[in-house]
Amino acid sequence: MPAASPSTSAEQRADLERLGARLRERRKALGVTAVACAEAAGVSRVTLHRIETGNPSVTIGAYANVAASLGLHLVVPILEGPGTGRAAERTPVQVGDYPGLRALAWQTDAGTTITESEALNLYERGWRHLDQQSLTDRERAFIQHLADTYSHGSLLV
Repeated sequence: MPAASPSTSAEQRADLERLGARLRERRKALGVTAVACAEAAGVSRVTLHRIETGNPSVTIGAYANVAASLGLHLVVPILEGPGTGRAAERTPVQVGDYPGLRALAWQTDAGTTITESEALNLYERGWRHLDQQSLTDRERAFIQHLADTYSHGSLLV
């Protein structure tokens, strides 16, 4: 019998449902069956179904295993509450404004906003997975701005 779902807010449930839907879309786009995906991730077919529906009782490790079995990495920005951090860190960045950032934060909606320091973190962690040749001049300038502002002018890659 599965564990009882923890108490989650409507926003948290929506986030998990979006993540599950994105994983399912990726699995189907790759033509991978649910059984094959579950086996590759080391989870049961039932657990995969729960992940794809965004069930909060499934461990984050199982979500990560499914993502990895599909050739993906989970990137979970931790958003701080209002009034914390430096003013520049609270500058909102819309993920969909930069194609490379959007690719790195594939599990979020294009309209999701994150802080500049979170964007830098995503670029640094995912740099080797980013198609650097396809970056627009605007995105290159944005990345340089982030490096100058938060990393003394260089990316930690």
